[in-house]
Amino acid sequence: MMYTLTVVLGNEPARQLSLPDGLYTLGRGENCKIRLRDPGVSERHALLTLRDGSAWIEDLHSSNGTQVNGVDVTGPTRLRADTVVSAGGCLLRVAAAGSSEPASAPSPVPPAAEGSATRRDAETPKEHAPQATFRVLHEAAPVVDPQEAVMRQVKNQIHAELVQRLDLKRMTASGASAAELQTKVRDTLRGIIDEVRKNRRLTADIDPRRLEKEIYDEAMKLGPLEDLLADDSVTEIMVNGPDKIYVERKGKLQLTGKTFMDDDSVLAVIERIVAPIGRRIDESQPYVDARLSDGSRVNAIISPLSLSGPCITIRKFSKRALTAQDMIDYGTWTAGAAHFLQICVLLRKNIVVAGGTGSGKTTLLNVLSGFIPDGDRIVTIEDAAELRLEQPHVVRLEARPPNIEGKGAVTIRDLVRNSLRMRPDRIIVGECRGGETLDMLQAMNTGHDGSLTTVHANTPRDVISRLETMVLMSGVELPSRAIREQIASAIGMIVHESRLSDGSRKVMCISEIVGLEGQQVVMQDLFEFQQSGIGENGKIQGRFMPTGAMPTFYEELSHRGLTLDPQIFDPNSEVYRQ
Repeated sequence: MMYTLTVVLGNEPARQLSLPDGLYTLGRGENCKIRLRDPGVSERHALLTLRDGSAWIEDLHSSNGTQVNGVDVTGPTRLRADTVVSAGGCLLRVAAAGSSEPASAPSPVPPAAEGSATRRDAETPKEHAPQATFRVLHEAAPVVDPQEAVMRQVKNQIHAELVQRLDLKRMTASGASAAELQTKVRDTLRGIIDEVRKNRRLTADIDPRRLEKEIYDEAMKLGPLEDLLADDSVTEIMVNGPDKIYVERKGKLQLTGKTFMDDDSVLAVIERIVAPIGRRIDESQPYVDARLSDGSRVNAIISPLSLSGPCITIRKFSKRALTAQDMIDYGTWTAGAAHFLQICVLLRKNIVVAGGTGSGKTTLLNVLSGFIPDGDRIVTIEDAAELRLEQPHVVRLEARPPNIEGKGAVTIRDLVRNSLRMRPDRIIVGECRGGETLDMLQAMNTGHDGSLTTVHANTPRDVISRLETMVLMSGVELPSRAIREQIASAIGMIVHESRLSDGSRKVMCISEIVGLEGQQVVMQDLFEFQQSGIGENGKIQGRFMPTGAMPTFYEELSHRGLTLDPQIFDPNSEVYRQ
């Protein structure tokens, strides 16, 4: 279904746009689908819903309000072809395609209440009328049922009443337990919903149980994120402001129909995430890394750094830690490659897992960590604790950001240095991204072999230059050859993983660092993924197979009492497939 939207801005001539069914945010903000650059229009002013030949308008708590035929909009309001919508100094009219009434240019309508935004606009002298422009962002918009808009409005009103009746912050400060808070909120919420139902202000097609759950989740839990966190098919959640929530399923991004009530609701959820682990987020510290109770990684960023409203990114962890066999079943690597890396861990080879963002580095690091014998003392160091090791002797360390005075920060580098005094057999650093790389390399070269870490890099060869750059970030002036000697003697294996275009995650290459020749670090690829094509459904086709090269330390295996079938390195053998 197509609609004609007629817009009049200030003294400019009327303009008409053709719009399909969908949800359109009106306002001055960069992310609004219909941008109305007028001083009287808020960043996110109103929500226009077009569906099945009908049009609905809803005010988004704008500064000057939204009026329909001069009457302030207090909830989702249906529009007709002769209806004039006022937003700041802008007038709009919507007509469905094929409507018998012409989509003429809207003219001002006298306001219902003196002092309203429309009256102020009407009294503005023509010579001072705002010079406004508008733009429509043509992008796919989810089709939203007007009933959902009504549901959102009802939720907003009940939530506001709940907040008015309960002072949760005061109850928390008074020492009330979490169970007492939850009981009090549920009882009060049920009482409000019962009152609304008795007054017949709740339509029959709104499920009271769903209404109660969604409001409770928004007031006490993580709001619309609760259902997404419980969905095992979702691997990542991305909140781009209150009205856009994306998820990743099978490596593909999808826009959900879930929304928060407003920016304050998103901020409240961020506070609930960061407060239990001693983190904070405010204007002086407008971004934060945190974790959920299940180990899922969280990043949040707010205004003034984020122009899209508060944003949350959650990297979900599965309810159970993935095993080497799981990764074989998923096609991430082969049984031969998994067995070889297990041997490398038992031989105490230092291993770097490399890849891009979202390629699965931390998951692979966790799998490799599972190969460490139970008798070793392991120290893990992370920005936000994510690794889940099953060994009995594990010490977990987590970096700490500065406090509100800018003091008290404990960095990854500080923890790496401290870990050397903790008698570790293995050191696992969640990610090297700065000066701690030098300390990590020195630890690997001074008896703490068998350590593991991850690095952002596009190829195994790029890992060398990345490590060299990060060593220089430590502030220690070292010649390039000295740094490369440290890298060549410290790192034994590089495992490179990628997220491919079909969303799958695969180990692309397993490389051994052989040594240093002149100024060049010498490497050899032992296994690699060879792509053969793309299937009809976009699925990447190919094989993960050996290159034919043998590891230089193969002769060491017999001295350590380990065995490894040499045929897994032969590309012509069928053994490597097993």
